[in-house]
Amino acid sequence: MPTSHIARRHIIAVIVDNEPGILARVVGLFAGRGYNIESLTVAEVSHARHLSRITVVTTGTEMVVDQIKAQLGRLVPVHTVADLTTEGTHVERELGLIKVRCTGEKRVEALRIADIFRARALDATQESFVFEVTGGCEKLDAFCTLMEPLGLIEVCRTGVVAIARGPVAIGEAS
Repeated sequence: MPTSHIARRHIIAVIVDNEPGILARVVGLFAGRGYNIESLTVAEVSHARHLSRITVVTTGTEMVVDQIKAQLGRLVPVHTVADLTTEGTHVERELGLIKVRCTGEKRVEALRIADIFRARALDATQESFVFEVTGGCEKLDAFCTLMEPLGLIEVCRTGVVAIARGPVAIGEAS
């Protein structure tokens, strides 16, 4: 089967004017094609220029993702669209806050695992911890899996943020 017909994970970064309704329009393009958004992050990246960066993680065929990128590029407040997955190497991270209810030996084990994952205890009570974990999605998944039998009770994840490697920013000529 040609690779263009195989669905795979894509990280799409979009630089937009920071204005009401743009997020709904961007998300609507994905929903209109029936594609799920696995992760979505949005933040202002230039206060002076009123620009925000939207990072969307989705799974789709190359052909459909190319169509979505083309449609995103035609939205008036969109400045740049980049598929970080196909345009070269990139760095991606996610932050997770993980709450674990545990006492006794399970408490000691939770701290040991947190140390291995370089997780930081942000809050501690006699019966619980809130850990901060930063890394790739797989790292956060693995940490949560190991915390489940120890008393995992709540997970809060930011979603993926990603940036291309090297000296060129998205939208600049290489």
